[in-house]
Amino acid sequence: MTPTNKAFLQIHFCVLLWGFTAILGKVITLAALPLVWWRMLMVTAALALVPRVWRGLRAMPARLLWAYAGIGVLVALHWLTFYAAIKLSNASIGATCIALATVFTALVEPWLARSRFSRRDFMLGVAVLPGVALVVGGVPDGMRIGIVVGAVSALLVALFGSLNKRLVEHADPLTVTALELGAGTVALTLLAPVLPYVLPVLGDTNLLTLPSARDIGWLLVLALGCTLLPFALSLAALRHMSAFSAQLAVNLEPVYAIALAILLLGEQHELSLQFYLGVAIILIAVFIYPLLGKPRRGGHPEMLATAESKIVVD
Repeated sequence: MTPTNKAFLQIHFCVLLWGFTAILGKVITLAALPLVWWRMLMVTAALALVPRVWRGLRAMPARLLWAYAGIGVLVALHWLTFYAAIKLSNASIGATCIALATVFTALVEPWLARSRFSRRDFMLGVAVLPGVALVVGGVPDGMRIGIVVGAVSALLVALFGSLNKRLVEHADPLTVTALELGAGTVALTLLAPVLPYVLPVLGDTNLLTLPSARDIGWLLVLALGCTLLPFALSLAALRHMSAFSAQLAVNLEPVYAIALAILLLGEQHELSLQFYLGVAIILIAVFIYPLLGKPRRGGHPEMLATAESKIVVD
């Protein structure tokens, strides 16, 4: 198996795990901010017990350390808006909005990851827009604010995914995960007092709210099974594929999320046939992309020269 094929298998496994995050976001009773804060704090605490992470941090240049920390703030804001979108609408809508990240990634990856602009990537990204329009028209009026917040979340995905692609070769994936999520936890702690005024749609922003015993159990599943494992694995996979290719695969997340939402939450009663038609259009772009030729890989030219000879074992 080539490194590129292995990377695609890794990404699709990550997507399967991420499909549960929207469901858990709906099941956990905490508001968006404390939910994300506890999620990131638990992952950071778990990684703080791994000696390999501390060795990686000590060996990392200060400039790179600050760069990963900045990306971590974007990750935190993405999760914050993602769960806010779910709380304002439902799990199916929140997950579907992330498909907008394809068109955003097609635009920002060439700039941030220093790769060439691809018309094919951009057109495939644009191809999801009619599906998104149908999705918007197929939801109740009271849930449409969730779509707006979800679109912001998708833009943040494109930004931090492209930046991670640019820097992914320079550090161990577990160390990067610990640094980014640790920085995100600190950023949310500092921003919590002002967020009610900047984003009133978030609702409760009290980080001192203790989760119930039931919520703690689900938070552990979310933090360790659906965050720590796929986050580190996706960083390893990005060494052998472009951020756009990875994001297009992540568009399969709504399939898992919607199927689980129907099975576990009964959300099919909240959404119309128009919504599901829009989702189908979005997914067609996912399946067409691999048929159009070898996926483009972005990143620094020196990364591409060595990528084929490196085996990811993280």
